[in-house]
Amino acid sequence: MIVRDRPSGLRLFLVLRGSILSRIWRVLLVNVLLALAVTVTHGAFFRHKVALTAIPFTLIGLPLAIFLGFRNTAAYDRFWEGRKLWGELVVRSQDLARQCMSLIGDAAPGHAPAAPGAVRQRMLLRTIAFACALRNRLRGSQAGTGIDAAWLAPAERDAMLASTNAPALLMMRMGEDLGQCVRQQRVDPCLAVAIDNTLSAMTSTAVACDRIRNTPIPFSYTLLLHRTAYLYCFLLPFGLVDTTGFLTPIVVGLVAYTFFGLDALGDELEEPFGTSPNDLPLDAMCRAIEIAMKEALGETDLPPPLAPVDYCLL
Repeated sequence: MIVRDRPSGLRLFLVLRGSILSRIWRVLLVNVLLALAVTVTHGAFFRHKVALTAIPFTLIGLPLAIFLGFRNTAAYDRFWEGRKLWGELVVRSQDLARQCMSLIGDAAPGHAPAAPGAVRQRMLLRTIAFACALRNRLRGSQAGTGIDAAWLAPAERDAMLASTNAPALLMMRMGEDLGQCVRQQRVDPCLAVAIDNTLSAMTSTAVACDRIRNTPIPFSYTLLLHRTAYLYCFLLPFGLVDTTGFLTPIVVGLVAYTFFGLDALGDELEEPFGTSPNDLPLDAMCRAIEIAMKEALGETDLPPPLAPVDYCLL
């Protein structure tokens, strides 16, 4: 995600980091070169004049701009929902840390003694692994990417790597630990309901993120806008050359930059969990959860929060 103040003055036109221009410059260049060729030949194609007026482009341009706006609104809704879900995950993780540290006690009389805080530590470190596993699942990375071996027991880590749904497996293990604490009377059953509700909310967040990732905007709708935008921009020089003359490449370049840019921006926002500059900073949010969990455990050697690199926060 791009994190920077809005440039002012001339710098506004020179900013490349975070700009959509890096994705569309090739097709934009081809479009401008075509407009330049049309200007030089004055719209003649193999000695035949291509007679187009600006009227068809006026009729098509307004609906095209409206539908591109609708699609980008739908894509941004997906981006914003993904941000809200990960914000919810951060909050629920902190709730879980507070509940585990304050509600889960040591072993009750009559039960085998347990290492002080062992279950609490295991659940909080597993929460960090859960966030990282969800990030890897959403980005299509290997399940163990960025997961410290110290967060999970070796057998549990191996099971996670072999699982088709690592976040769900880790959440099952959290539930097993909570059930064991209830049976050992380390937590009151009524209070255990609150912890279980937090675990359920974290599971719901993971499932909702999966829903966004696996349910794209209908392809036929996207394809229609792609085709229309490309046809419009590549035919536009023939409709403008008689009225704008030598300014045709400039006018076409401005219109094409807007339409191609809106089209590419919709594609980028549609999948908010990737690694492109305008996607959500999942690495930074996983690090925030890691810091919160380790701080709740009383650790002092905490990793620093991730900072933007070249204005880009991953």
